[in-house]
Amino acid sequence: MPLDPHPCRVDLDAEFPLDSALVYLNHAAVSPWPRRAADAVARFVQENLHQGSRHYPEWLEVERRLRERLAWLIGARSEDIALLKNTSEALSVVAYGIDWQPGDNVLIPANEFPSNRIVWESLARFGVECRQVSVDDQRPEAALIEAIDERTRLLAVSSVHFATGLRLDCAQLGSACRERGVLFCIDAIQSLGAAQLDVVSTQADFICADGHKWLFGPEGLALFYSRPEARSQLKLHQYGWHMVEAVGDFTRSDWQVAEGARRFECGSPNMLAIHALEAALSLFEAVGLEEAQARVTRRSAYLMEAIHAIGEGYSLITPNTHGRYAGIVTLTPRHETSESLHAALLTAGVQCMVRGGGVRLAPHLYTREEDLARVVRLLTDRDRTLTS
Repeated sequence: MPLDPHPCRVDLDAEFPLDSALVYLNHAAVSPWPRRAADAVARFVQENLHQGSRHYPEWLEVERRLRERLAWLIGARSEDIALLKNTSEALSVVAYGIDWQPGDNVLIPANEFPSNRIVWESLARFGVECRQVSVDDQRPEAALIEAIDERTRLLAVSSVHFATGLRLDCAQLGSACRERGVLFCIDAIQSLGAAQLDVVSTQADFICADGHKWLFGPEGLALFYSRPEARSQLKLHQYGWHMVEAVGDFTRSDWQVAEGARRFECGSPNMLAIHALEAALSLFEAVGLEEAQARVTRRSAYLMEAIHAIGEGYSLITPNTHGRYAGIVTLTPRHETSESLHAALLTAGVQCMVRGGGVRLAPHLYTREEDLARVVRLLTDRDRTLTS
Protein backbone atom coordinates (compact mmCIF):
# COMPACT_ATOMS: atom_id res chain seq x y z
CA MET A 1 0.00 0.00 0.00
CA PRO A 2 1.45 3.42 -0.92
CA LEU A 3 2.47 5.77 1.86
CA ASP A 4 0.02 8.37 0.55
CA PRO A 5 -3.17 6.77 -0.78
CA HIS A 6 -4.41 10.02 -2.33
CA PRO A 7 -2.44 12.35 -4.61
CA CYS A 8 -1.48 15.68 -3.09
CA ARG A 9 -3.05 18.82 -4.51
CA VAL A 10 0.35 20.53 -4.44
CA ASP A 11 3.55 19.65 -6.29
CA LEU A 12 5.63 19.10 -3.18
CA ASP A 13 8.78 18.21 -5.11
CA ALA A 14 8.61 21.67 -6.68
CA GLU A 15 7.98 23.29 -3.29
CA PHE A 16 11.00 21.57 -1.72
CA PRO A 17 13.80 21.31 -4.31
CA LEU A 18 16.33 19.97 -1.83
CA ASP A 19 19.71 18.61 -2.86
CA SER A 20 19.15 15.10 -4.21
CA ALA A 21 21.97 13.77 -2.02
CA LEU A 22 20.19 14.99 1.10
CA VAL A 23 17.51 13.25 3.14
CA TYR A 24 16.18 15.99 5.40
CA LEU A 25 14.84 14.55 8.66
CA ASN A 26 15.54 17.54 10.89
CA HIS A 27 12.21 19.34 10.92
CA ALA A 28 12.05 19.13 14.72
CA ALA A 29 15.05 21.51 14.73
CA VAL A 30 14.93 23.90 11.76
CA SER A 31 12.96 23.23 8.58
CA PRO A 32 13.82 24.25 5.03
CA TRP A 33 11.53 26.86 3.56
CA PRO A 34 9.09 25.92 0.83
CA ARG A 35 9.62 27.65 -2.49
CA ARG A 36 6.62 29.91 -1.91
CA ALA A 37 8.22 31.32 1.25
CA ALA A 38 11.55 31.90 -0.48
CA ASP A 39 9.75 33.59 -3.38
CA ALA A 40 7.78 35.83 -1.00
CA VAL A 41 10.98 36.96 0.71
CA ALA A 42 12.69 37.55 -2.64
CA ARG A 43 9.80 39.76 -3.76
CA PHE A 44 9.87 41.63 -0.45
CA VAL A 45 13.61 42.23 -0.79
CA GLN A 46 13.25 43.55 -4.34
CA GLU A 47 10.40 45.80 -3.31
CA ASN A 48 12.50 47.24 -0.50
CA LEU A 49 15.43 47.68 -2.86
CA HIS A 50 13.44 49.60 -5.47
CA GLN A 51 10.42 51.06 -3.63
CA GLY A 52 11.36 51.25 0.03
CA SER A 53 8.24 51.26 2.21
CA ARG A 54 6.04 52.82 -0.46
CA HIS A 55 3.56 49.96 -0.21
CA TYR A 56 3.55 49.59 3.57
CA PRO A 57 -0.28 49.30 3.69
CA GLU A 58 0.09 46.13 1.60
CA TRP A 59 2.62 44.80 4.11
CA LEU A 60 0.07 45.35 6.84
CA GLU A 61 -2.38 43.28 4.82
CA VAL A 62 0.14 40.41 4.78
CA GLU A 63 0.45 40.77 8.55
CA ARG A 64 -3.34 40.59 8.89
CA ARG A 65 -3.48 37.44 6.77
CA LEU A 66 -0.75 35.85 8.87
CA ARG A 67 -2.75 36.41 12.06
CA GLU A 68 -5.77 34.85 10.39
CA ARG A 69 -3.77 31.84 9.20
CA LEU A 70 -2.30 31.29 12.66
CA ALA A 71 -5.75 31.60 14.21
CA TRP A 72 -7.09 29.07 11.67
CA LEU A 73 -4.26 26.72 12.56
CA ILE A 74 -5.36 26.46 16.21
CA GLY A 75 -9.07 27.28 15.94
CA ALA A 76 -8.76 30.68 17.57
CA ARG A 77 -9.74 34.27 16.82
CA SER A 78 -7.16 36.46 15.10
CA GLU A 79 -7.48 39.10 17.82
CA ASP A 80 -6.19 36.54 20.31
CA ILE A 81 -2.94 36.03 18.36
CA ALA A 82 0.22 38.00 19.08
CA LEU A 83 3.35 37.89 16.93
CA LEU A 84 6.40 37.62 19.17
CA LYS A 85 10.08 36.85 18.55
CA ASN A 86 10.18 33.23 19.68
CA THR A 87 8.68 30.62 22.00
CA SER A 88 10.89 31.66 24.91
CA GLU A 89 9.70 35.26 24.73
CA ALA A 90 6.08 34.10 24.72
CA LEU A 91 6.68 31.86 27.74
CA SER A 92 8.42 34.76 29.49
CA VAL A 93 5.40 36.99 28.87
CA VAL A 94 3.33 34.44 30.79
CA ALA A 95 5.89 33.77 33.51
CA TYR A 96 6.48 37.42 34.31
CA GLY A 97 2.90 38.51 33.77
CA ILE A 98 1.29 36.41 36.50
CA ASP A 99 0.93 37.96 39.94
CA TRP A 100 2.77 35.26 41.85
CA GLN A 101 2.65 34.85 45.59
CA PRO A 102 5.39 33.19 47.70
CA GLY A 103 4.58 29.49 48.00
CA ASP A 104 2.95 29.21 44.57
CA ASN A 105 4.18 26.46 42.28
CA VAL A 106 4.41 25.70 38.57
CA LEU A 107 4.26 22.13 37.28
CA ILE A 108 6.21 20.96 34.26
CA PRO A 109 7.06 17.48 32.99
CA ALA A 110 10.59 16.36 33.84
CA ASN A 111 13.27 16.64 31.16
CA GLU A 112 11.56 19.46 29.28
CA PHE A 113 13.35 21.51 26.65
CA PRO A 114 15.13 24.41 28.41
CA SER A 115 12.65 26.97 27.06
CA ASN A 116 9.90 25.38 29.15
CA ARG A 117 12.07 24.92 32.22
CA ILE A 118 14.49 27.80 32.71
CA VAL A 119 11.80 30.49 32.59
CA TRP A 120 9.86 28.82 35.41
CA GLU A 121 12.97 28.08 37.47
CA SER A 122 13.86 31.76 37.22
CA LEU A 123 10.81 32.57 39.36
CA ALA A 124 12.46 31.04 42.45
CA ARG A 125 13.53 34.51 43.63
CA PHE A 126 9.84 35.35 44.04
CA GLY A 127 9.25 32.29 46.19
CA VAL A 128 7.71 30.30 43.31
CA GLU A 129 8.63 26.62 43.07
CA CYS A 130 9.08 24.90 39.72
CA ARG A 131 8.14 21.25 40.22
CA GLN A 132 9.30 18.73 37.62
CA VAL A 133 6.97 15.76 37.41
CA SER A 134 8.25 12.41 36.18
CA VAL A 135 6.01 11.04 33.42
CA ASP A 136 6.03 7.82 31.43
CA ASP A 137 4.47 6.70 28.16
CA GLN A 138 1.52 5.02 29.86
CA ARG A 139 0.04 7.59 32.26
CA PRO A 140 1.76 10.94 31.66
CA GLU A 141 -1.40 13.01 32.04
CA ALA A 142 -2.39 11.23 35.27
CA ALA A 143 1.02 11.94 36.78
CA LEU A 144 0.75 15.64 36.00
CA ILE A 145 -2.84 15.95 37.19
CA GLU A 146 -2.10 14.09 40.42
CA ALA A 147 0.75 16.53 41.15
CA ILE A 148 -1.58 19.55 41.16
CA ASP A 149 -2.17 20.89 44.66
CA GLU A 150 -3.81 23.93 46.26
CA ARG A 151 -0.81 26.16 45.49
CA THR A 152 -0.41 25.20 41.84
CA ARG A 153 -0.99 28.27 39.71
CA LEU A 154 0.03 26.95 36.30
CA LEU A 155 0.75 23.76 34.39
CA ALA A 156 3.19 24.25 31.49
CA VAL A 157 3.82 21.39 29.06
CA SER A 158 5.31 20.68 25.67
CA SER A 159 2.55 19.12 23.59
CA VAL A 160 5.18 16.87 21.98
CA HIS A 161 8.48 16.20 23.76
CA PHE A 162 11.46 17.46 21.77
CA ALA A 163 13.58 14.33 22.40
CA THR A 164 11.34 11.34 23.03
CA GLY A 165 8.54 12.48 20.73
CA LEU A 166 5.93 11.65 23.39
CA ARG A 167 2.66 13.40 22.53
CA LEU A 168 0.51 14.48 25.46
CA ASP A 169 -3.28 14.48 25.57
CA CYS A 170 -3.60 18.23 26.03
CA ALA A 171 -7.39 18.06 26.04
CA GLN A 172 -7.31 15.89 29.17
CA LEU A 173 -4.79 18.20 30.84
CA GLY A 174 -6.72 21.32 29.88
CA SER A 175 -9.97 19.95 31.27
CA ALA A 176 -8.31 19.07 34.58
CA CYS A 177 -6.73 22.53 34.84
CA ARG A 178 -10.00 24.31 34.11
CA GLU A 179 -11.80 22.26 36.76
CA ARG A 180 -9.15 23.16 39.34
CA GLY A 181 -8.73 26.82 38.44
CA VAL A 182 -5.14 26.26 37.24
CA LEU A 183 -3.76 28.12 34.23
CA PHE A 184 -2.70 25.89 31.34
CA CYS A 185 0.21 26.85 29.05
CA ILE A 186 1.28 24.79 26.01
CA ASP A 187 4.62 24.97 24.23
CA ALA A 188 3.32 23.74 20.88
CA ILE A 189 6.45 24.19 18.78
CA GLN A 190 6.70 20.42 18.10
CA SER A 191 2.97 20.11 17.31
CA LEU A 192 1.84 22.93 15.06
CA GLY A 193 2.18 21.79 11.48
CA ALA A 194 2.65 18.16 12.52
CA ALA A 195 -0.30 17.26 14.76
CA GLN A 196 -3.76 18.58 15.55
CA LEU A 197 -3.94 21.04 18.44
CA ASP A 198 -6.68 23.61 18.99
CA VAL A 199 -7.78 26.02 21.66
CA VAL A 200 -11.28 24.58 22.00
CA SER A 201 -10.42 20.97 22.81
CA THR A 202 -7.36 21.82 24.90
CA GLN A 203 -9.02 24.69 26.78
CA ALA A 204 -5.56 26.27 26.74
CA ASP A 205 -4.99 29.62 28.37
CA PHE A 206 -1.76 30.18 26.47
CA ILE A 207 -0.17 28.56 23.40
CA CYS A 208 3.36 29.42 22.29
CA ALA A 209 5.14 28.22 19.15
CA ASP A 210 7.94 29.50 16.98
CA GLY A 211 7.48 29.06 13.24
CA HIS A 212 10.82 27.61 12.15
CA LYS A 213 10.14 23.93 12.79
CA TRP A 214 7.03 22.17 11.48
CA LEU A 215 5.51 25.38 10.10
CA PHE A 216 8.30 25.87 7.51
CA GLY A 217 8.93 29.45 8.59
CA PRO A 218 11.97 31.50 9.53
CA GLU A 219 13.52 31.79 12.95
CA GLY A 220 12.57 34.91 14.87
CA LEU A 221 8.76 34.90 14.63
CA ALA A 222 6.38 33.07 16.93
CA LEU A 223 2.68 32.63 17.63
CA PHE A 224 1.44 33.57 21.08
CA TYR A 225 -2.20 32.76 21.78
CA SER A 226 -3.87 34.00 24.95
CA ARG A 227 -7.42 33.30 26.05
CA PRO A 228 -9.06 36.68 26.81
CA GLU A 229 -9.91 35.81 30.42
CA ALA A 230 -6.36 34.61 31.02
CA ARG A 231 -4.79 37.47 29.07
CA SER A 232 -6.29 39.99 31.45
CA GLN A 233 -4.38 38.35 34.31
CA LEU A 234 -0.97 39.12 32.80
CA LYS A 235 0.86 42.26 33.87
CA LEU A 236 2.65 44.09 31.07
CA HIS A 237 6.36 44.88 31.26
CA GLN A 238 6.94 46.23 27.75
CA TYR A 239 5.28 49.32 26.31
CA GLY A 240 5.40 51.11 22.98
CA TRP A 241 3.52 52.52 20.06
CA HIS A 242 2.30 49.20 18.65
CA MET A 243 0.56 47.82 21.74
CA VAL A 244 -2.04 50.58 22.13
CA GLU A 245 -5.67 50.34 21.10
CA ALA A 246 -5.49 53.31 18.70
CA VAL A 247 -2.40 52.04 16.89
CA GLY A 248 -1.21 54.47 14.23
CA ASP A 249 -2.70 57.56 15.88
CA PHE A 250 0.57 59.09 17.05
CA THR A 251 -0.97 62.34 18.31
CA ARG A 252 -3.10 60.87 21.09
CA SER A 253 -1.95 61.33 24.66
CA ASP A 254 -4.82 59.35 26.24
CA TRP A 255 -3.50 55.98 25.06
CA GLN A 256 -4.97 52.69 26.22
CA VAL A 257 -3.57 49.19 26.09
CA ALA A 258 -5.02 47.16 23.20
CA GLU A 259 -7.86 44.83 24.18
CA GLY A 260 -6.54 41.99 22.06
CA ALA A 261 -3.30 40.06 22.09
CA ARG A 262 -1.52 42.87 20.26
CA ARG A 263 -0.96 44.36 23.72
CA PHE A 264 2.07 42.07 23.93
CA GLU A 265 3.67 43.57 20.79
CA CYS A 266 5.36 46.73 21.98
CA GLY A 267 7.09 47.84 18.79
CA SER A 268 7.54 47.46 15.06
CA PRO A 269 6.71 44.07 13.52
CA ASN A 270 9.26 41.79 11.83
CA MET A 271 7.89 42.32 8.34
CA LEU A 272 10.51 40.17 6.60
CA ALA A 273 9.67 37.12 8.71
CA ILE A 274 5.95 37.91 8.47
CA HIS A 275 6.08 37.66 4.67
CA ALA A 276 7.96 34.36 4.89
CA LEU A 277 5.73 32.69 7.46
CA GLU A 278 2.49 33.87 5.86
CA ALA A 279 3.54 32.32 2.57
CA ALA A 280 4.72 29.12 4.26
CA LEU A 281 1.40 28.67 6.07
CA SER A 282 -0.48 28.96 2.79
CA LEU A 283 1.02 25.57 1.95
CA PHE A 284 -1.00 23.93 4.73
CA GLU A 285 -4.16 25.51 3.37
CA ALA A 286 -3.32 24.27 -0.13
CA VAL A 287 -2.54 20.72 1.01
CA GLY A 288 -5.34 20.66 3.59
CA LEU A 289 -4.51 20.83 7.28
CA GLU A 290 -5.84 17.39 8.16
CA GLU A 291 -4.09 15.81 5.19
CA ALA A 292 -0.83 17.60 6.04
CA GLN A 293 -0.94 16.25 9.59
CA ALA A 294 -1.90 12.78 8.40
CA ARG A 295 1.06 12.73 6.01
CA VAL A 296 3.41 13.50 8.91
CA THR A 297 1.88 10.75 11.04
CA ARG A 298 2.12 8.18 8.24
CA ARG A 299 5.80 8.93 7.74
CA SER A 300 6.54 8.57 11.43
CA ALA A 301 4.62 5.29 11.55
CA TYR A 302 6.51 4.05 8.47
CA LEU A 303 9.86 4.70 10.15
CA MET A 304 8.84 3.09 13.44
CA GLU A 305 7.49 -0.03 11.74
CA ALA A 306 10.58 -0.34 9.54
CA ILE A 307 12.99 0.17 12.44
CA HIS A 308 11.15 -2.45 14.47
CA ALA A 309 11.39 -4.86 11.53
CA ILE A 310 15.18 -4.54 11.40
CA GLY A 311 15.36 -6.67 14.54
CA GLU A 312 17.30 -6.21 17.75
CA GLY A 313 19.77 -3.71 16.35
CA TYR A 314 17.70 -0.68 17.34
CA SER A 315 15.17 0.26 19.98
CA LEU A 316 12.64 3.06 19.82
CA ILE A 317 12.52 5.77 22.45
CA THR A 318 9.41 7.24 20.85
CA PRO A 319 6.19 5.43 21.87
CA ASN A 320 4.56 3.79 18.86
CA THR A 321 1.02 3.79 20.25
CA HIS A 322 -1.38 5.71 18.01
CA GLY A 323 -1.99 9.16 19.43
CA ARG A 324 1.26 9.13 21.43
CA TYR A 325 3.54 10.37 18.65
CA ALA A 326 3.55 13.05 15.98
CA GLY A 327 6.50 13.79 13.72
CA ILE A 328 9.45 12.78 15.90
CA VAL A 329 10.94 9.28 15.83
CA THR A 330 13.90 8.76 18.17
CA LEU A 331 15.86 5.51 18.22
CA THR A 332 18.92 4.13 19.98
CA PRO A 333 21.38 1.65 18.44
CA ARG A 334 22.36 -1.43 20.43
CA HIS A 335 25.78 -2.01 18.89
CA GLU A 336 27.25 1.51 18.86
CA THR A 337 26.70 4.91 20.42
CA SER A 338 24.03 7.27 19.22
CA GLU A 339 26.77 9.79 18.46
CA SER A 340 28.59 7.40 16.11
CA LEU A 341 25.35 6.43 14.35
CA HIS A 342 24.48 10.11 13.99
CA ALA A 343 27.89 10.85 12.45
CA ALA A 344 27.46 7.98 9.99
CA LEU A 345 24.01 9.19 8.95
CA LEU A 346 25.25 12.73 8.44
CA THR A 347 28.08 11.41 6.26
CA ALA A 348 25.47 9.54 4.19
CA GLY A 349 23.47 12.73 3.70
CA VAL A 350 20.77 12.15 6.33
CA GLN A 351 20.15 15.38 8.24
CA CYS A 352 19.10 14.48 11.79
CA MET A 353 20.06 15.19 15.42
CA VAL A 354 21.09 13.50 18.66
CA ARG A 355 18.49 14.19 21.32
CA GLY A 356 17.53 12.47 24.56
CA GLY A 357 20.26 9.88 24.25
CA GLY A 358 19.11 8.73 20.82
CA VAL A 359 19.11 9.72 17.17
CA ARG A 360 16.07 11.86 16.34
CA LEU A 361 14.51 11.51 12.91
CA ALA A 362 11.80 13.99 11.96
CA PRO A 363 10.19 13.65 8.49
CA HIS A 364 7.59 16.09 7.22
CA LEU A 365 4.62 15.99 4.88
CA TYR A 366 6.73 16.21 1.72
CA THR A 367 9.34 13.57 2.65
CA ARG A 368 9.39 10.97 -0.11
CA GLU A 369 8.86 7.29 0.60
CA GLU A 370 12.02 6.38 -1.30
CA ASP A 371 14.04 8.66 0.97
CA LEU A 372 12.63 7.03 4.07
CA ALA A 373 13.41 3.63 2.57
CA ARG A 374 16.96 4.82 1.92
CA VAL A 375 17.39 5.68 5.60
CA VAL A 376 16.04 2.29 6.66
CA ARG A 377 18.52 0.56 4.31
CA LEU A 378 21.36 2.59 5.83
CA LEU A 379 20.30 1.54 9.33
CA THR A 380 19.93 -2.09 8.28
CA ASP A 381 23.29 -2.25 6.50
CA ARG A 382 25.10 -0.54 9.34
CA ASP A 383 23.67 -2.91 11.93
CA ARG A 384 24.65 -5.93 9.82
CA THR A 385 28.18 -4.57 9.40
CA LEU A 386 28.58 -4.03 13.14
CA THR A 387 27.31 -7.49 14.04
CA SER A 388 29.02 -9.52 11.32
